[in-house]
Amino acid sequence: MLKNIIQTIFARYFSAFLNLLLIFINSKILGINGMGLTGVILASVSLTVVFNSILCGNTIVYFMNRYNVRYVFYPAYIWAFAGSATACGILTIAGMMPAGYCWAVFTLSALLSLINTNTLILLGLDKVKAFNMIHIILGLMTFLCLMLIYFVFGYKTVTGYLTGLYTAYAFAFLLSLLLLLPALKKKKPVETSFWDVLKEMFVYGLWGGVDNLSEGLTTRLNYFLINKLGGYGNVGLLDSGTKISESVWHLSNSVSYIEYNSVSKTTDTKEQKRVTLQLFKLTFFALAIVTGILVMIPEWIFTDYLLTAEFAGISKVIAALGVGIVTYGSNRILSHFFIGSGNIRYSAFCSIFGLIVLVIAGLFIIPAHGVVGAAVTSSVAFTAMLVFSCIVFNKLTNSCLKEFLPSKDDIAVLRKILKIKT
Repeated sequence: MLKNIIQTIFARYFSAFLNLLLIFINSKILGINGMGLTGVILASVSLTVVFNSILCGNTIVYFMNRYNVRYVFYPAYIWAFAGSATACGILTIAGMMPAGYCWAVFTLSALLSLINTNTLILLGLDKVKAFNMIHIILGLMTFLCLMLIYFVFGYKTVTGYLTGLYTAYAFAFLLSLLLLLPALKKKKPVETSFWDVLKEMFVYGLWGGVDNLSEGLTTRLNYFLINKLGGYGNVGLLDSGTKISESVWHLSNSVSYIEYNSVSKTTDTKEQKRVTLQLFKLTFFALAIVTGILVMIPEWIFTDYLLTAEFAGISKVIAALGVGIVTYGSNRILSHFFIGSGNIRYSAFCSIFGLIVLVIAGLFIIPAHGVVGAAVTSSVAFTAMLVFSCIVFNKLTNSCLKEFLPSKDDIAVLRKILKIKT
């Protein structure tokens, strides 16, 4: 399992490195207002993909271990388009859709949902290398396509940016589908009807959808609030600080995928608890170290070299997000324990609780402190989510707070990861 985790972390951080380079390049090409517009567009895409996760998310891995792979493949593909259309309609009615970009949000959402479907099926088949390869290629293709569009074809606009995303996402989708086809061609005995499985998937997926949508709103609702109060410029500052900070989450996301796959394949509660606690402590430690380093980077490095002077104040945004980055990333481990062990409703309750805290805190903090206030609000909400998850986890597994502290076994595992010889 450690080998898979390390490979997945490497794949994620390779993509994260390219994404960070793109943030710096985009800031100079698109400016703070262009970054704000693309931030709102991608926030809309993120929420739509989250809505699609009802059948295109963790539901896939959970049911793959129980039923025929085709039973999860076909509904997910249909829902990628139907869900994208539905979510785009809801965002438009709610006034959250950026004017003139509905088609862009739909197309990018559908493609990302299809990629998620393919990669999660690959993960469920224990094809971790293929799973990681798709994420590496997606990041690499996005970077290369945008470099061509910006510096070869000369389209240094938001439209050029979106064209690069269309091309990269389409390539990653086709490649992931090709890797998946051999598994789809294998015929397995059918133990239950397709419609019974579909019904069960929807019930499970709806809980997952509520969970993911609440979680998505908790991480991105501030974009729309700031846009209403201060325009795309403020969103650009918040988006840049957020994405730089969230690059740390690739570590916890990588670990949580492997953890979820392990937890969902066993019904042994003690083993599920052991894996979760061990990975939680290692993840918390790693996130705290990396986030601490990020927070200590002087602002002049961002404004003079990496970004532009327009992004003055970004260090305050990153610092305000610091605690939240650690607590949210750590909470991902507990959340995937709930999902993988069949207790998905608790993960949903946690996300709803975080969203409620975000809205209440945001009403007081954001109007008074603007962009930095939005970052503080996120940290408050993320920390509340972790506290909620810890309480529920302790009750479900008969654990105590002491078990969340590092032990000798955890240190041994850390030494093994870092290849430190005792």
